[in-house]
Amino acid sequence: MTVDVVAIGCGPFNLGLAALASTVDDLDVVVLEERPELRWHSGMMFPDAVLQVSFLADLVTLVDPTHPLSFLAYLRDADRLYPFYVREKFHPTRREYEDYLRWAASRLPVRFSHPVTSVRWADDRFVVSGARFSLEARHLVLGVGTTPSVPPALVGLGERLVHSSDYLHRAVPADRVTVVGSGQSGAEIVLDLLRRNLDGGPAVTWLTRTPVFAPLDYTKLVLEMTTPSYVRHFHSLPQERRDALRAEHWRHYRAISAETLEELHDLLYRREWEHGLAPVELRPGVAVVSSDVVADEVVLKCAHRDTGRTFRHHTDLVVAATGYGQAPTPFLAPLEPLVHRDSQGRYVVALDHSIALDPSVTGRVFVANADLHSHGVAAPDLGIGAVRNATIVNAVTGREVYPLPKHTAYTSFSAPNDGQPGDDVD
Repeated sequence: MTVDVVAIGCGPFNLGLAALASTVDDLDVVVLEERPELRWHSGMMFPDAVLQVSFLADLVTLVDPTHPLSFLAYLRDADRLYPFYVREKFHPTRREYEDYLRWAASRLPVRFSHPVTSVRWADDRFVVSGARFSLEARHLVLGVGTTPSVPPALVGLGERLVHSSDYLHRAVPADRVTVVGSGQSGAEIVLDLLRRNLDGGPAVTWLTRTPVFAPLDYTKLVLEMTTPSYVRHFHSLPQERRDALRAEHWRHYRAISAETLEELHDLLYRREWEHGLAPVELRPGVAVVSSDVVADEVVLKCAHRDTGRTFRHHTDLVVAATGYGQAPTPFLAPLEPLVHRDSQGRYVVALDHSIALDPSVTGRVFVANADLHSHGVAAPDLGIGAVRNATIVNAVTGREVYPLPKHTAYTSFSAPNDGQPGDDVD
């Protein structure tokens, strides 16, 4: 069987690609997913957790608001349009967003329980194989997502270590819990632990390398950095400059929503009126240097970054809210000799999200959320997913199926040409 596009991995980005393709008559997209069902950050699915972007950042709306697989269409199908309207909040709950993804997946050509074991180029086609199937595709889209990342200083703790992605799945009893990392995930876990602490639960320590427990910068003009305008500007820069800018954008990755910070402070304030609770401490500017299990407890060797002083911290369980890295793709091994990479081993990614390949490969390979180094801070943002996918649809069909938004920011990110207003003004 030959199709136009095989998309490997069924996260929001590849699901959005299938959604946009579903209304294009001459475009066949098949999504392959190794898991038996769609699950989205299930280890962090707190009952009251809210998406950090508007419902407009669904699979399709930002390029096609009338699409039958929009979030509003989902609400109508579930007869929840009026409750959502009366709620007067643009941000859906995380559980609601996952349910929306499942609703969309049930209407699209997604093949669950289809792990890919090999991708090779042969006879002008990509041959995508698994244990029980083989497909040929003119183009590929890699959307395998990310995998939990644990720093070397915490490796080796065994059952005493839980990554934030698995937090709700591993209810390990402990009298002292230490959370390492201060992004949104770390903050939500500390919030959960503080609630438990107020009910007589464990002692809680929160350590982070960042100098403060910083809020996400959601001011309007800063948010313009997640628009196509900034993506185009960022991609036009030399790679050395892109890497330097990424380091400056840490508050987009290791920061916390203002609402979560307020809830944390409210719980800390409530503790003022309680007695006999296990202790709570918050320590920013602290790096974990090494760790070990000694006499049935975890000992973390830490360095205070402002003073250079080192100290030992004793705990029973460590929760690593230490982020994610690119998921491995061993199935691409047969294709690897044909893939061009930069000096750091990363894909060389064009503006249309295709990666550089040997000229003998006439098909194209696109990446979703593996382009942070080439497309900047917006790459993992749900709000750019529909535009990225529309770009891919236009590229593989060779025509403008979906007009891409041009007026996306008031900020002019590039330098003006010859002293005249910049041509990047949208």
